[in-house]
Amino acid sequence: MAQALSTPHLISIKELKTEDLELIFSTADNFKDVINRPIKKVPSLRDITIANIFFENSTRTRLSFELAEKRLSADVVNFSSSGSSVSKGETLVDTVKNILAMKVDMVVMRHSSPGACQFLAANIDAKVVNAGDGAHEHPTQALLDAFSIREKYGYIVGLKVAIIGDILHSRVAMSNIFCLQKLGAEVMVCGPTTLMPRYMAELGVKVEHDVRKALAWCDVANVLRIQLERQQTKYFPSLREYTLQFGINKAMLENLDKEITIMHPGPINRGVEITSDVADSGQSIILNQVENGVAIRMAVLYLLADKIVRA
Repeated sequence: MAQALSTPHLISIKELKTEDLELIFSTADNFKDVINRPIKKVPSLRDITIANIFFENSTRTRLSFELAEKRLSADVVNFSSSGSSVSKGETLVDTVKNILAMKVDMVVMRHSSPGACQFLAANIDAKVVNAGDGAHEHPTQALLDAFSIREKYGYIVGLKVAIIGDILHSRVAMSNIFCLQKLGAEVMVCGPTTLMPRYMAELGVKVEHDVRKALAWCDVANVLRIQLERQQTKYFPSLREYTLQFGINKAMLENLDKEITIMHPGPINRGVEITSDVADSGQSIILNQVENGVAIRMAVLYLLADKIVRA
């Protein structure tokens, strides 16, 4: 197994090797032990300062990163674009360079523009972690999803994973596809034709438009929310119509001839993409995903910080 990441930043799952994924998972295994013990803090990043820079709203991802950073004893600076100089016309690079002038070692950034994190990494002297860039990628979400599947089954190779919902606007879907394929899983995407990118089949995934067939095929269903905030036009008649065609309820799961695992990256629109009795059922590992998110992000930050120390 690799002893260090092959990349200086975490921008995209596509840039990671399979050995990188295994290193992150094994490191996260150790940190999961840490966060489940009475004293949940380690001094691993005591001399590292991390800035969380979010240009889009976030609850789970931002809190998860901040908690991971504090569990590692890093110094944490939080930045939100609302009420900042960005609203006065300051550029992204100038904003970040001003923050780095305060001797920040690492930047965790969420931005609405695809490629923003790649652009930032090329223009600043600090490690960059992509916390989501537009509809491009969300690498730590894919890592925690795969880690949760591995924890549930003990393996990923050969498992059938269906990603169901708004594929067109989902950075989670793209990162999950890349990650699961690297780890040997079969991947299917399922959703309305209007929310399915035309290039999906070119990525080597199965494409399905019948949610019942997708559920019958898969071992794991990762259900995505409808991202109305990214939709400039109407892609389906109404949320009620979407729920009737693609919503997942307990009766559908009970009609399967096997028990599948339900996942969701959050936030959940209860009663739209899944019902509460599915989200809260024994088949759901949604809360496990939340817990594993902290361990995965601790692992990523720790491994990237090691490159800072070595440099």
